[in-house]
Amino acid sequence: MTESLSLWAYPELIAHRGAGKHAPENTLAAMRLGAKHGFKMVEFDVKLSQDGAAILLHDDTLDRTSNATGLASHYSLTELLKFDFGSWLKAEYVAEPIATLNTVAAFTLAQDIHSNIEIKPETGFEAETGAKIARLARELWQDATLPPLLSSFSEVALAAAKLSAPELPRALLIEGEVPNDVFERLQRLECIALNIDDKFTTQALIAQAQERGYAVCVWTVNDPQRAKQLLQWGCKGIFTDAIDTIAPNLRF
Repeated sequence: MTESLSLWAYPELIAHRGAGKHAPENTLAAMRLGAKHGFKMVEFDVKLSQDGAAILLHDDTLDRTSNATGLASHYSLTELLKFDFGSWLKAEYVAEPIATLNTVAAFTLAQDIHSNIEIKPETGFEAETGAKIARLARELWQDATLPPLLSSFSEVALAAAKLSAPELPRALLIEGEVPNDVFERLQRLECIALNIDDKFTTQALIAQAQERGYAVCVWTVNDPQRAKQLLQWGCKGIFTDAIDTIAPNLRF
């Protein structure tokens, strides 16, 4: 076992986008709800606004998760803060503002919650986004008990993050089937973890990764029995929306 895996200290259960589908994803309301259910680690998506602010948003556009439309990169942070990012899910969350990396850092550090920052660049901004988010993460989490885990589907973004903040741990996200050269990619990007789709996760693949010293984290797992099986196989992290049935304070 290599040093990276032996030093893995992140929680096994990770609240996907804060609180999955129970609160508006990627908002402080979602982070609070995840914390209320006992989660000690949250995952969230980060990209850049027009003026370079690090904001939490999964999609390139605002259409699905706010009362605004268009690309997030066409708005400044001041403009984004005027929009409603909560009522699309439930009326009780009306006027929930967009979250920034700064505000989430403050919340998670105060609550002693660890973070998986997914770098989610808009097309064409991969290197710029990876570099800036890594620099900000290094600054904002400098006093954390564990550094944030940086992950991305974009290898360009991860490479830029590695150059900007090489000391921060990285994970490669894979969409669909895991490619045959995945371990070469992990080595090139100096990652410590492989984050993969539950649909394509096998016991053999987890064992193969562990033999090479890489942690495997699986998304998005909402069946408690499947979560148990993956953990028994040696999976190091489970991303879940099911914070009500898969949670640290439950014997799921």
